Amino acid sequence: MKHQILAAIVVGLLFGQCTSALRAEVTSAKFDAERLKSLPSAMQRFVDEHEISGAVVVVGNAEGVASIDAIGQRDLVSSEAMRNDSLFRIASMTKPITAIAVAMLVEEGKLSFDDPVEKHLPEFRGQRLIVERDGERRVTVPAPRPITIRELLTHTSGMPGGPPPGLAELYRRRDRTLNEAVLAFSQLPLEFEPGSRWSYSNTGIDTAGRVVEAVSGQSFEEFLSTRLFQPLGMSDTVFYPSEEQRGRLAAMYRREGDQLRPAEESLIEVPRDAKYPLPAGGLCSTGPDLAKLYQAMLRLGEGHGHRFLKPESVAELTRLQTGSLETGFVPGMGFGLGWAHVREPQGVTAALSPGSYGHGGAFGTQAWIDPQRGWFAILLIQRVGLPNADASPMRGALQEAAAAAIQP
Repeated sequence: MKHQILAAIVVGLLFGQCTSALRAEVTSAKFDAERLKSLPSAMQRFVDEHEISGAVVVVGNAEGVASIDAIGQRDLVSSEAMRNDSLFRIASMTKPITAIAVAMLVEEGKLSFDDPVEKHLPEFRGQRLIVERDGERRVTVPAPRPITIRELLTHTSGMPGGPPPGLAELYRRRDRTLNEAVLAFSQLPLEFEPGSRWSYSNTGIDTAGRVVEAVSGQSFEEFLSTRLFQPLGMSDTVFYPSEEQRGRLAAMYRREGDQLRPAEESLIEVPRDAKYPLPAGGLCSTGPDLAKLYQAMLRLGEGHGHRFLKPESVAELTRLQTGSLETGFVPGMGFGLGWAHVREPQGVTAALSPGSYGHGGAFGTQAWIDPQRGWFAILLIQRVGLPNADASPMRGALQEAAAAAIQP
């Protein structure tokens, strides 16, 4: 018994040392409060120039939110002001959250990032690979090996970027389940040999979400709600907004000439009877909610008094996974698992440190974490038709102003 007690004490001491070491790795930036006051004006000029109707911008560190500002209008027709709790369609900012769900199951030993997808979704057995194209004609051969979950999350699986024309209605109507959609995707031939190159794939991330369902026995929406959003207090992060939440959705606009006009693209709307969560891009959220998640990532997987990931899992998700492959939508980028990774800061990423990670969305939303300096910035806008949402001047202005407010 004495030996057991002694062993327990030793283990406890070692664990305490390990925990202290991990805590020491958490860097938290200190901000100059006066300089943070420049953030609203940095964004207001884009409202004045009719680039956006309004925005919510959040800057914070491992301790919490340092600044949150609502600028402009939520709806130009009603002239309703933007509010801190306005909801935004965050589109592909959903992808890193899908990767978090997968990592939770990896921690539980229920799957591995290097598992073949077909181990959990048998419909992926016998996939084929396109080796020749001639107009509408395609020549396929058996794929050299099964695709893996890691390749889904790094966009190197070879799965198509989105549903082909015959399946495009899945994304608009969202009247099929995730299971039904991914079953259809499993029958599509691969665009290239798995692992050979990078190509942004919504169908691949949706497939990763379906793996979560198959392994956990829960719907994707329920898994994230009970395992991540509720524990972190993210009550406004949802795939299917309630009527009250719909009343807080920021309106979507496109620029025509020198004015903003309501955007009418069908993918913008969330049908009230939707049953397809779109793990690749279906979430709506708010600035305060997303700040809780990004703060918790800076704290190596702990937030709101809850640990949702181990520090080792956070490191695995956000480290460079794609080597020297050309990736992303701006220069100097790589990819982790579901997270974009800043390999060489330049251009719009110049205010970030190497190893920073985050993701953008199709409607101009952006959120990036700089673990080296210990800060994050969130930009929430609703614009379609941007030449490159990842390289938008709004993103650059926010990151530059936030970085300039960090005390040396």
